[in-house]
Amino acid sequence: MVALPAASARVPLFTKITFAVGTTAENIALFAVSSYAFFFYNQVRGLDPTWTGLALGASLLLDGFSDPIIGSISDRTRSKWGRRHPFMFAAPIPVVLSLIAVFNPPEMLSGFWLFLWFTAFVSSMRVCMAVYHTPHLALAAEMTKDFTERSRVLSWNTLFGQFGTAGVVFVALTFFFHKTEEYPRGLLNPDAYAPFGYAAGAAVLLLLFVSAWFTRDRIALMAKLPDDLAPFSPFAFMKDIGAVFTNRNYVFMLIGMFFIAMTTGIRSGLALYINTFYWELTSEHIRWFVLANVAGFFIGFAVTSWIHTRFGKRFGMTLGCAVVAVAHAIPVTLGIAGVLDADHPWLMHVLLAAYVLQSTFGCIMTISTLSAMGDIADENELRIGHRQEGVLYSTRTLFSKLDTAIGQVIAGLVLTAIAFPEKAVPGQVDADTLYRLAWVDGPIASTPAVIAAFFYARYRISRSKFDETRRLLNERHAATPTAAVVAEESDVGILGAPPAGARP
Repeated sequence: MVALPAASARVPLFTKITFAVGTTAENIALFAVSSYAFFFYNQVRGLDPTWTGLALGASLLLDGFSDPIIGSISDRTRSKWGRRHPFMFAAPIPVVLSLIAVFNPPEMLSGFWLFLWFTAFVSSMRVCMAVYHTPHLALAAEMTKDFTERSRVLSWNTLFGQFGTAGVVFVALTFFFHKTEEYPRGLLNPDAYAPFGYAAGAAVLLLLFVSAWFTRDRIALMAKLPDDLAPFSPFAFMKDIGAVFTNRNYVFMLIGMFFIAMTTGIRSGLALYINTFYWELTSEHIRWFVLANVAGFFIGFAVTSWIHTRFGKRFGMTLGCAVVAVAHAIPVTLGIAGVLDADHPWLMHVLLAAYVLQSTFGCIMTISTLSAMGDIADENELRIGHRQEGVLYSTRTLFSKLDTAIGQVIAGLVLTAIAFPEKAVPGQVDADTLYRLAWVDGPIASTPAVIAAFFYARYRISRSKFDETRRLLNERHAATPTAAVVAEESDVGILGAPPAGARP
């Protein structure tokens, strides 16, 4: 046996970036279906908004409940490709085929049958993406055991995830949904969606395989499973779930994620409606928000590690969540008050500033929560004897998706309740309808995020507590080599590994 440093040393920049492009691909696929597919099926294909919201909600529920199962299977998998990579190589092709099908419903389908098509393929896409995403995200926490380096890995991951979201928006609005003589609002062009689906699918396929292939160097450096750890079974799964829910810090984080996801779900479902009909923006206007989001994420990326070193991860989570709660609501609240409207000369300046503010602190919040999950994995390993990154991250994702599903359903119900017209024309929607839409997107949607900030503030793993946990784990690993970070030379062929006894 040769002790490997793996998870303690700095992760090479190339590995950080190739790991992060997996999240780029995930965000391309998920943003495409959560935003453009909702608008496409409702405003272009004429599917009732309640059914459109239900289709997305059902897919999120199915996806969410599959996440912890996938996480538990991954945590307990033994293979020459490690615990995570077998899933990362299996998922991309089914993900892409499902994504393409979402944007290519047969012309003959309408009503209930169109709803079934949308539900089936958006659900398939999300579940197959979970097969990739859950092991992929778990890999992040295993790459390093350093308090700040873990934040750096996830900073790159979050930044490149934003590149995926920003990229799909900019490319879609520039090359697919641009205005034409027939369709001044390009998002209403029915012929643009199928080519968009094919292009998004090609990008997702390439990036998922790149991420899986170029992170293979981490396989030999992961913690070895305890010899007595049972393979996956329903009983083992329930035991894994029970273990994570006895962790107080984890429970408070889950509650916080539940509420912030509700805010996100409502706003993602209504974003194109607000921009297209409330502010009367064109695709050419909307694409500038991409640059604002990217600028904000670069700022968040640059400062988050410093925030964690200086103030801790709880501060990053709580502050980020609190600002996200109010930043998005500022412009529509000004609109409700009559200060800002579609013809105001400063409209785009206010909207862009709000996007920068929201994305900066959204980035800080996201990196902080994901990095804190790795610290919770250390805490749980000390308690139960083996690592549970897969279950921890996937159960967090379950709660997030459950509530995002609720948010998407609420968005659909809101559109029905306010009698938002099908195939609406910007500038011709009733003012009272738009007023009610603004209230939901602004002040009402902010409320769950404020609640989330309260629960994030109750997280209690400080830097000193983290250091004590790592000290105790290192002592345990030294006393019980089978639980340490080890690898068989004959199995992995790692050259230049440090001598046994090197500091883990």
